Amino acid sequence: MADLSINFAGIKSPNPFWLASAPPANSGDQVHRAFEAGWGGAVWKTIGGPVLNVSNRYGAWHSGAQRMLAINNIELISDRPLEINLREIRDVKRNWPGRAVIVSAMVESKPAAWRTIVRQIEDTGADGIELNYGCPHGMSERGMGAAVGQVPEYCQQITAWVKEVSQLPVIVKLTPNVTNIVLPARAALAGGADALSLINTVNSIIGIDLDTLELSPSVGGKGGHGGYAGPAIKPIALNLLAALATDPELAKSNLPVSGMGGIATWRDAAEFLLLGATSLQVCTTVMHYGFRVVEDLIDGLSNWMNEKGFRTIADFQGRSVPRLSDFGNFDLSFRVVARIDQARCIKCNLCYVACHDTAHQCIDLITAHPEHRPHPQVREADCVGCRLCYNVCPVEKCIEMVEVPSGRAPLTWAQLAQAEPAVAEDWEAMKKYRDRHGIHIH
Repeated sequence: MADLSINFAGIKSPNPFWLASAPPANSGDQVHRAFEAGWGGAVWKTIGGPVLNVSNRYGAWHSGAQRMLAINNIELISDRPLEINLREIRDVKRNWPGRAVIVSAMVESKPAAWRTIVRQIEDTGADGIELNYGCPHGMSERGMGAAVGQVPEYCQQITAWVKEVSQLPVIVKLTPNVTNIVLPARAALAGGADALSLINTVNSIIGIDLDTLELSPSVGGKGGHGGYAGPAIKPIALNLLAALATDPELAKSNLPVSGMGGIATWRDAAEFLLLGATSLQVCTTVMHYGFRVVEDLIDGLSNWMNEKGFRTIADFQGRSVPRLSDFGNFDLSFRVVARIDQARCIKCNLCYVACHDTAHQCIDLITAHPEHRPHPQVREADCVGCRLCYNVCPVEKCIEMVEVPSGRAPLTWAQLAQAEPAVAEDWEAMKKYRDRHGIHIH
């Protein structure tokens, strides 16, 4: 049987699935029920100074019949009294010693304020502290949240303040609202961070009501930017996780990373782990379906690990990182073409329309009989393997991308630019080089 237990910067939990710092982890009762359902840990909803939240707080993006593919929130940190949060954190940890209890914190950028909150958290018996450097709304306007995460010097300074007094592992939560996430990550490392977590929410406006012309969510007719989360942000999260995994300085440090951002299924979880995450934080999916989703996450990941022969998470953690590469290292001689399984084809002809109008015009409509609907057929000699038809096809396995042996030695753009600089700089020279060497370029 697969062993899902993890050790994250000295914090142990029976599985990698943690509640993210958000509404599902807002109270002791909620975290207690989450642990009963099987969650391995929880990052308590961010505590700090007193705030007043507004109504409405959440907007959502739906696509057709699919509800809440993304959520946008303008909710601030916990609006519950600090002493109540601290008491409930203490009670939960006492009753669940084998589960990970991490406390997210955010206070004003003053050494005394951070040192005070750290000591208060330590007194609860919690396992770790997560520094919230990512909230993109409400708090950044006060010099907190993303305002810290977007300035590497602030990130390093505040992390150092916390590390001066903290006896617990310190996790720095990074904001995606930056040009280069590696810079604040390195700053957190320089400040002494024991681990990183990413991503926090993406700055966004979810939409406008075309009847009232109000932004969503609307607070008395007014709206603004908020934090974007949910399944729709997974590609962004994976990209930023990969940026940390491929940075030499961070890779050398072996800082563990808690991954989050769009995790909705066990497949999502496996992808984050394959790119180097150690623990996984989930929010929007829990807000949509409740705490019991953890059962599917645990069962799905366990079954996949058993099928692959992975006994522990460490056996496959980071396995996909070596496959990350720059465009200049891709093989120009590698070629695939689209092939359509006519037995599966429902003749919707979406592939034809997509290819004809927006791609490379290499799919034809063939009429085999006057009374039959035309069916799409790929002209493989002209197919560039862009994969658009595969992506628009509504029938699973109807279109497959099949490798066609090129008979040529591998050739990267970097090699071409070095060996034939004139070819890399001139289109006519490139065409001649293509024809001479048999490289398939549409």
